[in-house]
Amino acid sequence: MRRRTRAIALAFLGTAAAGVLPGSGVSGQAWAQSADRFELTDVFELEWASDPQISPDGERVVYVRNSFDMMTDRRAADLWIIGADGSNHRALTSLPGAEASPRWSPNGSRILYLSNGEDEDGAKRLWLRWVGTDDRALLTSLAHSPGNLVWSPDGRWIAFSMFVPAAAEPFVDLPEKPEGADWGEPFVAIDELEFRSDGDGYLEEGYSQLFVLPADGGTPRQLTAGPFNHDGAIQWTPDGRSLIVSAQRQEDWKYSPRDTEIYEVSVADGSARPLSKRFGPDSDPVVSPDGSAIAYVGFDDRYQGYQVTELYVMDRDGGNVRSLTASLDRDAQNPAWSDDGSGLFFQYDDEGNTKLAFVTLDGSVRTLAADVGGLSLGRPYSGGVFSVARDGRFAFTLSRPDHPADVAVGGPGIESPRRLTALNDDLLSHKQLAEVEELWSESSYDGRRIQAWIAKPPSFDPTRTYPLVLEIHGGPFANYGDRFSAEVQLYAAAGYVVLYVNPRGSTSYGGEFGNLIHHAYPSQDYDDLMSSVDAVIELGYVDEDNLFVTGGSGGGVLTAWIVGKTDRFRAAVSAKPVINWYSFVLTADRTSFFSRWWFPGPPWEHAEHYMARSPLSLVGNVTTPTMLLTGEEDYRTPISESEQFYTALKLRKVPTMLVRIPDASHGIASKPSNLMAKVAYILGWFDRYRTAPRQTAAADGTAP
Repeated sequence: MRRRTRAIALAFLGTAAAGVLPGSGVSGQAWAQSADRFELTDVFELEWASDPQISPDGERVVYVRNSFDMMTDRRAADLWIIGADGSNHRALTSLPGAEASPRWSPNGSRILYLSNGEDEDGAKRLWLRWVGTDDRALLTSLAHSPGNLVWSPDGRWIAFSMFVPAAAEPFVDLPEKPEGADWGEPFVAIDELEFRSDGDGYLEEGYSQLFVLPADGGTPRQLTAGPFNHDGAIQWTPDGRSLIVSAQRQEDWKYSPRDTEIYEVSVADGSARPLSKRFGPDSDPVVSPDGSAIAYVGFDDRYQGYQVTELYVMDRDGGNVRSLTASLDRDAQNPAWSDDGSGLFFQYDDEGNTKLAFVTLDGSVRTLAADVGGLSLGRPYSGGVFSVARDGRFAFTLSRPDHPADVAVGGPGIESPRRLTALNDDLLSHKQLAEVEELWSESSYDGRRIQAWIAKPPSFDPTRTYPLVLEIHGGPFANYGDRFSAEVQLYAAAGYVVLYVNPRGSTSYGGEFGNLIHHAYPSQDYDDLMSSVDAVIELGYVDEDNLFVTGGSGGGVLTAWIVGKTDRFRAAVSAKPVINWYSFVLTADRTSFFSRWWFPGPPWEHAEHYMARSPLSLVGNVTTPTMLLTGEEDYRTPISESEQFYTALKLRKVPTMLVRIPDASHGIASKPSNLMAKVAYILGWFDRYRTAPRQTAAADGTAP
């Protein structure tokens, strides 16, 4: 399925691999690996499954098969289908561009999906395909991409959400320029609180509205209007008369970004009434098969940085609300009713592993599958999906450290969850990959148990010593786990032991652990990280003179914090960090959230608090050579943050380098070439300051 060849991939980097890493002064041989290890160019060869949708009868799974196109530096995606028994694996589409969001019709005879065809920068179009034939039809072309596709129960209608531009009145009336005159671009007047978004740039004025479309094609009918966004998950009621959606329709919603409610929207006239009534996020509504109840996820917001998301059920009219997962103390996500209405399927993260579970209406939870994930290729973040058939069979994305997401199935008639695809066996089966093992240690701060993972270089020899890379996750309310990571594999293939840790503040350990950094980040998460480093050193195969540290976003914050607290690391790379919380809160794309949930108040009222948590406050201590690496169009942690630290280090004559990534937002590695280059620059910086390894005695007592 790969849309490029190994020969092209190797030629693409042939010159760089044999020469010098740009800007590093380090021979490319220091970071180029042997062919039997995972290489930089292998990034372009990776494939992964996403959005597996099991058919209503549980017999087939349609999924999105993702790959990279080296010539366009883009993700490509086609729809594939496979039997639940692993048979008849084949492509459904093979068009230029990308397909997405396959959805079975209620009777399983048709599949709805999105495609942008050859227009890779254009809006996706709605297509319909008849199962078992090659027949397909374009239902509609739209100016903007639709989302949250859902069939009506009778299969006659399709509901979706879509952005609708709002006409903006000009602030001033200017004379028209003479014909042929070359004037400057017109001014842009902004009066919204949040006017740009990472990955989207400066926002067009408008809102996400609900639409319905006949399944036979035609003209979409807009149901909702007004200055509100209706971009949450959508569900039809069984009678087809209403849509249930998560939305923000409160008057002051722009200043309360978490406060969503569950609404019922009439298909007849678009009128909306709230069903949930509390301060906090209520999302992902699903209607019970008999229409008597609605399940959803959320929490009562207490302005904490992290709160556990619970799974709730309420009566159809919004009354009798009760939590089904209060005792679980883990974030419940993606609920789906069983066909008999006896309970719900959902997923949750537990100690760095994503699990699929079933909860009965009395709150009894049973785990059905583990290792759900593999959608984050670069680093080992959580992020998996599943779907459920009427008979209780389920399909999900399965990942382990040696492969990204594949399709797996489980449920009735399947003794244990079964992996159906092996999309990367042709690439990875002959490679020596890093072995990943779990490590628990105690924090030097308070003795709490901290979970981490160690990735060892291929052909690992415990009698040798290796340089160590501490790789820190972002968020900070997120988690790493025993999942595939291209970046970790590349560091290990270059000869480094890689340590990645879930310090306090990480999710998947409960509410109390996650909120240990509430209004205190960074703080004792530093101690957790250092304790994990010490625990690996105690194992005897890490060279204490060659410790390195890197991380992105929240991990970039902690990297910059670490070099201000200790000089034990030979070099550091802080990717897309926050350096000054004061400037960050007033320039980031979610200022209404950060200033109220992550801090006790706005920066001008708590200047000392902001500065005490800013890595900039420790810059006078830094002696560690530190690279800053950020996208030029990053609106989450703007590049001005990196520039502040770079300039401060330059003024102090600390070795430093600022790497600007053109056309990149916060998701630096969204392009495969960027993922590859990011790792190359990090390894180049580390190799510049890496010393010859210390020698250790061999197992027989002789010199190695």
